[in-house]
Amino acid sequence: MSPSTSSSPPPSSVSSPCPTSSSMDHVSITASPTECCSNVLSSSAPTSLPTSTASPTNSMPPAHSLHTRSKSGISKPKQIFSLNTIIQEIEPSCFSQAVKSPKWQQAMADKFNALLANNTWVLVPFQPHMNLVGCKWVYRIKYNSAGSVERYKARLVAQGFHQQPGIDYHETFSPVVRATTIRIFLSLAVSFSWPIRQLDVKNAFLHGVLNEEVFIKQPPGFTHPDYPRHVCKLTKALYGLKQAPCAWFHRFSSFLMDHDFICSKSDTSMFIHRPSSGILILLLYVDDIILTGSDSSLLDHFISRLSRQFAMKDLGDLHYFLGVQAVRSSNGLHLSQQKYISDLLLKFHMHTCKPVRTPIASRTSLSIMDGELLSDPSEYRSMVGALQYLTMTHPDIAYAVNIVSQFMHAPRTTHLHCVKRIFRYLQGTITYGLFFHASSSTSFILAYSDADWAGCLDSRRSTTGFALFLGSNLISWRAKKQPTVSKSSTEAEYRAIAYTVAETSWIRNILHDIGLYLRNPVHVLCDNVISTYMSRNPVFHDRSKHIDVDFH
Repeated sequence: MSPSTSSSPPPSSVSSPCPTSSSMDHVSITASPTECCSNVLSSSAPTSLPTSTASPTNSMPPAHSLHTRSKSGISKPKQIFSLNTIIQEIEPSCFSQAVKSPKWQQAMADKFNALLANNTWVLVPFQPHMNLVGCKWVYRIKYNSAGSVERYKARLVAQGFHQQPGIDYHETFSPVVRATTIRIFLSLAVSFSWPIRQLDVKNAFLHGVLNEEVFIKQPPGFTHPDYPRHVCKLTKALYGLKQAPCAWFHRFSSFLMDHDFICSKSDTSMFIHRPSSGILILLLYVDDIILTGSDSSLLDHFISRLSRQFAMKDLGDLHYFLGVQAVRSSNGLHLSQQKYISDLLLKFHMHTCKPVRTPIASRTSLSIMDGELLSDPSEYRSMVGALQYLTMTHPDIAYAVNIVSQFMHAPRTTHLHCVKRIFRYLQGTITYGLFFHASSSTSFILAYSDADWAGCLDSRRSTTGFALFLGSNLISWRAKKQPTVSKSSTEAEYRAIAYTVAETSWIRNILHDIGLYLRNPVHVLCDNVISTYMSRNPVFHDRSKHIDVDFH
């Protein structure tokens, strides 16, 4: 353990005791008909039934000469009465429950020893001015694919709600990679036939170095026998601290910068390395990492260096990332969330529902006053929140999810029917997903833009929709209500064009950071002729001069 800054620190390497109690450049906007954009544990012993011996009576049939099991006193229960019960072990909810089990005692001891080996804290005397943060053990049982117990995992978590701003934490924000950046990354890797590797950091937050003074109580059951009144001064971050994600990101990004990686200015969770022999691109989502590059040997060399610095698990080729299943073939890469959809249908009791062909009925216009208020809106909010994450690979439900998301504050029966219709649509399209073509070009961006006009019955605001393709691969889409009321369909369409162009400009910057420069202008297709005229010849009159103020 590193020495404490306080006076006469006690050694903390003692073996643990047993547990006790908007730019418009390079954009060509063309009128075109709107096109569709979907490319888019158990073990159980046999149960023995008790056998009963009946005394013979005069009413019984006469004895026969056949030698049966019953005459020999042999009784064997029928298997149809032996019910196999799936028994799943219950995880303890507190330390007092876990300490009664030797396996959970061992799990806590292993974790405690790992924290000591990582120099996570030093013991210091308690002072009245210290803001003392509590801690607790959290228990999880990890199962393998066969359903049997793989291991018992105990994690020490700090109770960060006891922290005070400006005293033991300052910055808490930690960036995560955008979904569009992930799709651009995968599209490029497939188009150039680059390998895609997946990594996982073990105990990622424990690698973060703290800049603030944070004091926590000694872990329950592991109080030092010689210094029972001392507290732990943290030198590394713990799960539960408000600044733990931020500290981990700074620690990992600093390591990458020291190894000649460049952080993208458009997405700070993407890092690029350009050695003389090729290129490496790394995306970071908390402790999940995907990595690609032009040279397999370069990838292997960097992964080995990364593993020496951090406790890293190499998961091999990309197959399951952030709940998205990835299946690669010679033709390309297929992304789906089939398991996620199956779990959702089972969770909300929709796994036996009848499928429908569309996620929302045509000409559906919902109002905040339609139907009766739900007595318990928590299920509605849970369903819609789960659907929002599903739009990561399902652009076909983006508009429908946008509609039902507008009534989260006061959902009604009509709104719930629309949500259930989306689930019925998913029942019939559970295997649908995105496909990235291996032969796709990366030299042009094609965008489709559209908008309704005054589609919201309550606010009369319009909804913007766009879809962007890098070559033939769909990489970005959106359905979002506009922030202001448009006075005409032309204005609504023009706003949609402006949002689309802003997204294309950001994607061009991502490609520039990687080292790809588009030779062709970005083509934006719109089905409103007057909007295309305004974009080509921006001469504004009294009825449209506010557009100049808003967008130019």
